[in-house]
Amino acid sequence: MTGDWAEAARLEDARLTCAAQAGEVAALGVLLERHRAGMRAVALSILGPGADADDVMQDAALTALRRIGDVRDPEAVGAWLRMIVRNAARTVLRRSAVLLPVDEYELQLPSYDADPGRWLEQNALRDWIWEALEELSPALRMPLVLRHFTDRVTSYEQIAKACGVPVGTVRSRLSQGRVKLAAALAATAEAAHSDTGQRVRASRSEARETLDAAEGGHFGKLVAERWSPDIALLRGRDRIADRDILVRTMDNDIADGVRQRLVNAVAGRSLTVWEMDILNPTDNPEHCPPSVAWLMSLDAAGRALRLRLFHPRPVQAIETLPVL
Repeated sequence: MTGDWAEAARLEDARLTCAAQAGEVAALGVLLERHRAGMRAVALSILGPGADADDVMQDAALTALRRIGDVRDPEAVGAWLRMIVRNAARTVLRRSAVLLPVDEYELQLPSYDADPGRWLEQNALRDWIWEALEELSPALRMPLVLRHFTDRVTSYEQIAKACGVPVGTVRSRLSQGRVKLAAALAATAEAAHSDTGQRVRASRSEARETLDAAEGGHFGKLVAERWSPDIALLRGRDRIADRDILVRTMDNDIADGVRQRLVNAVAGRSLTVWEMDILNPTDNPEHCPPSVAWLMSLDAAGRALRLRLFHPRPVQAIETLPVL
């Protein structure tokens, strides 16, 4: 009888996994409930009881939603879910042990494609997830997007610096955001969902056109045509520059031989993130930090209204205006 029960459980896991991969809302929730005890046991065995274990469980649920399309053996989805928890918990443990921020939220999972931006173009659930994210307040939406959909701005410490809030506030907003996202997912399950893949592709094209315009000396013209006239550069929550200073800064960097290269784009209706490598001139290799994330809040017309520039791997503290 035990063998029959185990076989039936595997078949049910496979059915639910396939349904979730096809976009059925309830199927993933049932899967998480079926395996919650085993997932939590893994978190507690590594971290012990406390806030870290709770955070890992919450992260694991959202990661499962994002990555369910990666499961190659639907009957083994339980082991896949436990591996998500195990790797996330070990990341927390390593961060605590060395007392340094973690640059990447490491999840070494079997995957057809581990890049979050490409996942957004491929996974059947992508449009539904983004429709739900748009239901959240900007304060809750930005930390969730950075945590789960960018490549380089993923640790609590990085998100705190990028948003200009304490690490404790990031933890609180992520926790609130996940709860509200779960409710928004249920509420938007049957709604019409916009095409996120098309939006990401358009955003990548826009990023490349922006960089081409800058290199061609037309950054100011592009900003005037495509960005809000009220565009402002923020550091944390403080406004530190307007459009004229942004354009001057970019023009100066181009004149100094600095170039940027797009590596990832994340695009919603109300926010966009462009992750860039910075290519410094050979005669001044430390002119700028090696990478930058453009965090853009958009107005109702989809134009950039607020811009934050965050350097995930700064080489040195820079007191002057952040480099575009």
